[in-house]
Amino acid sequence: MATMESLIGLVNRIQRACTVLGDYGGEGMSLWEALPSVAVVGGQSSGKSSVLESVVGRDFLPRGSGIVTRRPLVLQLHKIDGGSDYAEFLHAPRKKFTDFASVRKEIADETDRITGKSKQISNVPIHLSIYSPNVVNLTLIDLPGLTKVAVEGQPESIVEDIENMVRSYVEKPNSIILAISPANQDIATSDAIKLAREVDPSGERTFGVLTKLDLMDKGTNALDVLEGRSYRLQHPWVGIVNRSQADINKNVDMIAARRKEREYFETSPEYGHLSSKMGAEYLAKLLSKHLETVIRQRIPSIIALINKTIDELNAELDRIGRPIAVDSGAQLYTILELCRAFDRVFKEHLDGGRPGGDRIYGVFDHQLPAALKKLPFDRHLSMKNVQKVVSEADGYQPHLIAPEQGYRRLIDGSISYFKGPAEATVDAVHFVLKELVRKSIAATEELKRFPTLQSDIAAAANEALERFRDESRRTVQRLVDMESSYLTVEFFRKLHLEPEKNTNTNPNQPGPNADRYNDNHFRRIGSNVSAYIGMVCDTLRNSIPKAVVYCQVREAKRCLLNNFYAQVGRREKERLGAMLDEDPQLMERRTTIAKRLELYKSARDEIDSVAWK
Repeated sequence: MATMESLIGLVNRIQRACTVLGDYGGEGMSLWEALPSVAVVGGQSSGKSSVLESVVGRDFLPRGSGIVTRRPLVLQLHKIDGGSDYAEFLHAPRKKFTDFASVRKEIADETDRITGKSKQISNVPIHLSIYSPNVVNLTLIDLPGLTKVAVEGQPESIVEDIENMVRSYVEKPNSIILAISPANQDIATSDAIKLAREVDPSGERTFGVLTKLDLMDKGTNALDVLEGRSYRLQHPWVGIVNRSQADINKNVDMIAARRKEREYFETSPEYGHLSSKMGAEYLAKLLSKHLETVIRQRIPSIIALINKTIDELNAELDRIGRPIAVDSGAQLYTILELCRAFDRVFKEHLDGGRPGGDRIYGVFDHQLPAALKKLPFDRHLSMKNVQKVVSEADGYQPHLIAPEQGYRRLIDGSISYFKGPAEATVDAVHFVLKELVRKSIAATEELKRFPTLQSDIAAAANEALERFRDESRRTVQRLVDMESSYLTVEFFRKLHLEPEKNTNTNPNQPGPNADRYNDNHFRRIGSNVSAYIGMVCDTLRNSIPKAVVYCQVREAKRCLLNNFYAQVGRREKERLGAMLDEDPQLMERRTTIAKRLELYKSARDEIDSVAWK
């Protein structure tokens, strides 16, 4: 079975690694929070700092009146084999502190860096690791002292703010509460015990510490508390004798202070029978032993959390993409695979698997017919314009039977109007296709990590769409021109025979040889041309969409990136690497995930090997 020191030391190392990687808190329970730690809680001037310094064996905490601890201090103690004591801060990872007066100053300076030289508080923790052969492996969190009133320079909300901050640490189920209360005050008024009772009513997580035993009035003692008669906890109360202010002023070192504390309890007539279970050294060992028990109990849930997080991190890496190989063959393969992924998404948009392709049908079914209806045929085929065109077409000699040149000019002029809606249809579909390219690039998860390749694919796709649009525009123009170049003669032959059949139905009507220059004559020419243009309109309403689909949509589905593939295949390794230049934020995100993944896998393996060997 693993030793207590090795298991708790492992937990400390894992928590340290978590803080370095920023895996500290956040949504859900982090690995840091899943691993037990000791939250030190007490009112102002309750002796919290002295208890911590006694446990550490070093004088390293800022002192003063009022609120001295204004940010949480996450203190990790690491037992080492021999050597000198030293400290490291997370915010100064490459600096080793061997002078603990400098540690005190650094804590004060780092506090001021966030809160300013004021009496404000901040919930941003300071992370400090101390390495020493004179400590036990522990993680302690020193929290601001609970207070009842705001003093000058503090907001009125300071009392509630401190309590909320302390509560956020002690209410976590894996937090062990070290409730500090001074012996020279009534335990019923202890802020630490009151808060601990609220968040841990069963007392399973609470350790009571009674400080300042040597400062009690003569003739009184704290045996009722220490022996659990005044307020009973599941864990035994521990008494502490802090250094006196005179000892602090004389810089009496903590080792000597520990010795004086042992002597106090061993020679005390009131507490002598409890001396083996009193003092800072005993408290540290008691907490360490309890931590080891809690850790062993939590191992299944910790491993379950680690496995769950590993799965989530692997899924996240799969989503944002694994690192790319450096050889040109692998890079080319990756680029082509990414292009094919984009192409699949683009085709899904066109074919209805994703929204957007239906807008092309909307162009054909709504926009084109609406544009055709708005063409100015009424004005062009008005009786006045028909008379003008027919007369001009006859020149100096009027037509003999039918104004064929007039008909042709009227038809040519009418058909030319179709070029506008035909080209507008081409442009509308081009716009839809460009928008689908943009959407497809955004929707292709694999491409999100490569902004340069996104731009290259977008440029190549849009360049291809421009070519398809030019060809489509030429094709629809040809369709319109074909309607002008060869007219359907049978249509007019039928029209010519219809009046002959009705010539004698009304004897008052003029015959076919009557004056052809009256209003009815021009009105009938306009009507005939209008009927023919209607037939042409029906034809173009069907043939223009066919041409557009054939030249633009079909080609976009079939060979949108063909030219791009050919260009990529000829590129050198350096240019291929440039195309796979990733978003720096995404690269940083992948690096962070990879480091966290390595941490969690290592933690799982180490916990397994240390806990069960």
